Amino acid sequence: MDTFEDETGARLAARIRLEREGRGWSLADLAARSGVGKATISKIERGDASPTAGVLVRLAAAFDLTLASLLVRAEAGAGRLIRASDQAVWRDPDTGYLRRQVFLRPDHPLELVEVTMPPGKSAVLPAASYAFIRQVVWLIEGELVITDADGRHRLAAGDCLGFGPPADVTISNESDVPARYVVALTRS
Repeated sequence: MDTFEDETGARLAARIRLEREGRGWSLADLAARSGVGKATISKIERGDASPTAGVLVRLAAAFDLTLASLLVRAEAGAGRLIRASDQAVWRDPDTGYLRRQVFLRPDHPLELVEVTMPPGKSAVLPAASYAFIRQVVWLIEGELVITDADGRHRLAAGDCLGFGPPADVTISNESDVPARYVVALTRS
């Protein structure tokens, strides 16, 4: 899987550069729109650094895309049948958070993402990442704590949480075993 993740990272770096250049933006323009440092963006585009989930969300939002849309553009789309071996996999270098894009097509309103959150780790996602989507998290294995504007929600295996209006969200695995969950989302 590491080779697949490396290939996804290289395609993602190229896609970020393509999205930026396609809009006629300089590195400074993208930095101003995303709140991500110009040097960091340059390192990501060159493949010298792997972006965290939070950085990718901010870059995607600057392009008016969701994280999933940015990843799918990097993977160059798929047909109706998406084999497990063809699903884009990305690992957050800070947390080890593993994200598999199970299903996404430009002509379909539903996206499915599988995430594995390592024990004792968290991902903080800004409200901008939820501005144009509605989503539900369904916990398959382990335990999760999701903190948003409505408070702290503790989920056990089988529990499902629908997200409310856009807000900063922290998804935490406070346990000592990995948590695996599915995110189903639609564009609003």
